[in-house]
Amino acid sequence: MMGHAGMAATAIRYLRSVGAPTTAAPPAAPARTTTPRPPLRAVRDGERAPLDPAEFRAVLGHFASGVTLITAPGEPQPAGFACQSFASLSLDPPLVAFMVAHTSTTWPRLARAGVFCVNVLGADQGDLCRAFAVSGADKFAGVRHTPAPATGSPRLADVPAWIDCAVHAVHTGGDHLIVVGRVEALGTDPAAAARGPLLFHRGAFGRFTQ
Repeated sequence: MMGHAGMAATAIRYLRSVGAPTTAAPPAAPARTTTPRPPLRAVRDGERAPLDPAEFRAVLGHFASGVTLITAPGEPQPAGFACQSFASLSLDPPLVAFMVAHTSTTWPRLARAGVFCVNVLGADQGDLCRAFAVSGADKFAGVRHTPAPATGSPRLADVPAWIDCAVHAVHTGGDHLIVVGRVEALGTDPAAAARGPLLFHRGAFGRFTQ
């Protein structure tokens, strides 16, 4: 008697002789339909959301932030400006970022230097911040500072923390520039840090209390 294997082989030979498939065909895949993507283009002025600039500032002013002074070496005077739009960006590599307006008269001097130091301000340094927010003035008059160790940028005295950076990249962001810095050195002053940070909220300075 023919075993199961022999019967299977005989059946396969017969099916091949009459042109029939010897294995079941896989089910046909359903037809895929794709929605065509719309072409990419720039947003036209008439398509922009009707945002009132004053309302935009008022609403975003509810986000409290710290305050920094961004400084860079220069001749005959160093350069610097007050900046609240500062943030940590990356741990590996160590990167930070700040935003500066296209219209800033200080940014070209920082760009030429290619380096900067972020001076994080303490709760009692509101007047120092106001002095650096004035355009055209000698912002460093009477301000004690020493060269930051890696770049030589002004490291201001009595600030809670400082971050010494080289310019890593610059990107366009609307009416501002997004400046990315690679951290070369950093440090803190424990005595200054104990006084707490200077905060900015809804157009005014404030303090952090626990």
